[in-house]
Amino acid sequence: MKTILVDAWNTFVTEKGTDYDLKKLLDTFPNPKIILTNASKQECITYGIVNMPYEVFSLEHNPNKTNKAYYLKMLSHFNLKPTEVVYFEHNSEAVNSASSVGIKTFPYKMEDGLDGLGIFLKNNLD
Repeated sequence: MKTILVDAWNTFVTEKGTDYDLKKLLDTFPNPKIILTNASKQECITYGIVNMPYEVFSLEHNPNKTNKAYYLKMLSHFNLKPTEVVYFEHNSEAVNSASSVGIKTFPYKMEDGLDGLGIFLKNNLD
């Protein structure tokens, strides 16, 4: 069963708090979920990336998600292969970075709504 990698800031969490419509969509899938962020521990507190319903992973800007090394380290940390995960992310540089290591990635924009993301997840999960 594939793991869903979830972008943290400006996707799952915004200035308004957790996106509960997104959480509701994610919870329709039994797959494991991991929230990915660049944030340091203090930034997680500042931005509200605390008490999350899924595990949170960060390398605290060393490197950032725009660097493919982030994804290689994350995959190694969880003992996952690129083919065992799917990822959605708002930052196009991070999308490109994740894709460059073989992760199936969806460029998610909140303003586009959840329909496209739902289709992506349904079509790419085992």
